[in-house]
Amino acid sequence: MARRTAWLAGALFWTAFAVLEGVNHGWLAGALALLFLLLPDLTFLIALDEAPRMAKGQLPPRAVPYYNALHRAAVPLVLLVAYAAGPVAWPPAFAALCGWLAHISYDRAFGYGLRTKEGFQRDSQRRYRQDSRQGFRQGFRQGFRQDFQRD
Repeated sequence: MARRTAWLAGALFWTAFAVLEGVNHGWLAGALALLFLLLPDLTFLIALDEAPRMAKGQLPPRAVPYYNALHRAAVPLVLLVAYAAGPVAWPPAFAALCGWLAHISYDRAFGYGLRTKEGFQRDSQRRYRQDSRQGFRQGFRQGFRQDFQRD
């Protein structure tokens, strides 16, 4: 619980910083911050054609490397350090990195993490995860039955 609270505090910090950059440096900084706040979750579009065949909560495996790359906090943090230490000073880029870090922080705060190579959440309950030998249908049926069983 403490970890999620820390991620939420970070998310609020990066959001406030992105908004501040947008206010101080104009519409382009604000637009890039908003774009990078939303961009990491648009990786599902890479394999949109495979989505109907996936189990509930599963990202198509073809999209997983892109999803995971855009959901690693180290990537925007390294870029942020490079921006701060480098000769380039373009505030919209900094605002975009703040938006990106805000997105990752919100995801972690709400319990979303990286995906397995099969496309399931790594840190969540693996209720719908099926062994590759089982196949999709059997895994889907088991998950469906669990949803409607009475406790």
